[in-house]
Amino acid sequence: MKKIIFLLLFSTGLFAQNIPTRWDELTASDWPKALEKSNRTIILPIGILEKHGPHAPIGSDLIRARQWAKRAAEIEYAVIFPDYFYGQVNEAKHIQGTFSLPSDLTMELLEATCKEIARNGFNKILIVNTHGGNPSMLRYFVQNQMESQRDYAVYFFDPGADPEYEKKLAELRKSDASQDMHAGERETSELLYLRPELVQLDRATSESGADQKRLKEIPDVYRGIWWYASFPNHYAGRGETGTKELGKLVTDHAVNSIATALKAIKEDTTTLELQKKYFEDVKKAADK
Repeated sequence: MKKIIFLLLFSTGLFAQNIPTRWDELTASDWPKALEKSNRTIILPIGILEKHGPHAPIGSDLIRARQWAKRAAEIEYAVIFPDYFYGQVNEAKHIQGTFSLPSDLTMELLEATCKEIARNGFNKILIVNTHGGNPSMLRYFVQNQMESQRDYAVYFFDPGADPEYEKKLAELRKSDASQDMHAGERETSELLYLRPELVQLDRATSESGADQKRLKEIPDVYRGIWWYASFPNHYAGRGETGTKELGKLVTDHAVNSIATALKAIKEDTTTLELQKKYFEDVKKAADK
């Protein structure tokens, strides 16, 4: 009898642990368990739909964001929001396959998405982005969370330098790191590791990924046309040098970094407390 009770308790505990990480794969009956197990923490993986040279899939960023989130959540449990591909990609609208929404709608959609995520019980939202054109927009979005009071916090995964990792990366590289910005060695390597069947490596040299240098430099000035001027093929680097080994290194480092961030976010109470106090102080200042 004791053995039967033990087995029932063990199987019940196992069931509670083995719930899906993806929002769209959870059942309604799983929802309370997912909220508890994640400590109300969710990953919002953001990619984009755009050309990745002549050889890598248009959804390369989505694939990477999806896989980073999945693997990190397997280390440190969190719920994962379904693939999100609404971001800043105005620089690629001259190429078919790009999905680019108006900038005001993009920001409004992201704000509404976070509010709807919070309505479903999550109060810690971690944005994990894989598209190079999004960080400035996302930092602005996160800063704008201070515009009005809310009962949730948005975190942006924004990793800093890691000398040990950079050293390993340099040892495996075959191309110039300074020119490896889009669909080049690093990104191609990640796809060769994650979804090799989608990479047409023999096409990587059919277009140039070199800087075309079509824009005269103006010191200390930034211009939005810079990317098109330098890389009109929407390809920056040498994808043909990509390797699965390099892809594994990049992926494992990103995943472990996200898992570490997740653990800290799940344990974090200060952000929400300070956010609440800030808006109380804002109200006090307005009432004076």
